[in-house]
Amino acid sequence: MRLSEGKIGQEYFVKDISLDMPVKRRLEILGMTGNSRVVVLGSKKSGTKIIKVRGTRFALGAEFANGIEVEASDKKEEGGR
Repeated sequence: MRLSEGKIGQEYFVKDISLDMPVKRRLEILGMTGNSRVVVLGSKKSGTKIIKVRGTRFALGAEFANGIEVEASDKKEEGGR
């Protein structure tokens, strides 16, 4: 599934990032690498996802979130944070 389909409070693991190399490199610098844990903290009407990766929160536009393939974890983040 795509990160853009992720539900608030759910934990996912990154399986693949299918974005342009500069964007992919930037996400890797921020800690989003293969098999890293991602928690969806919020979602905007525009499709932007607010996520937490390795303790850092940031927002991803809908186009970027759609380019990230994830696998759901059994865990849910307490209180969505």
